[in-house]
Amino acid sequence: MTLKERIKNDIKEAMRAKETARRDTLRNLHAAIKQIEVDERRELSDADVEGVLMKYLKQREDAIAQFKEAGRDDLVEKDEAEVKIVKEYLPEPMDDHELEETLKTLIKEVGAESMKEMGKVMGKAKAVIGSRADGGRISQMVKKLLG
Repeated sequence: MTLKERIKNDIKEAMRAKETARRDTLRNLHAAIKQIEVDERRELSDADVEGVLMKYLKQREDAIAQFKEAGRDDLVEKDEAEVKIVKEYLPEPMDDHELEETLKTLIKEVGAESMKEMGKVMGKAKAVIGSRADGGRISQMVKKLLG
């Protein structure tokens, strides 16, 4: 079962169980996936769907930060629940040690020796690591290793 099919089935399950927050979050995800499929006229792969989920997750996390600043605890709670649901569909994130080891290997493969070659490393890293680590975390670690 693809990730997209799993989300679709889970929407039905949430409807049956009358879990409105879960249903609404999954519907938002499904709509975002459908929007890209219609715009680009292609079927999204699991990797593409993970990208959509990561983007949605980042939006929710940014919203949480803004809501905390504004003192809107009710909205913070709602978005934190959404984040928890979205994370169920993403692969287990890499810990710092695993990320560092993976990047060290990639730096050797690419032959990068300075910050000038960071772009090469980042391109390869995004392909290999995928949604297991945020781009910001990857970038930070590459700077540390090359710097």
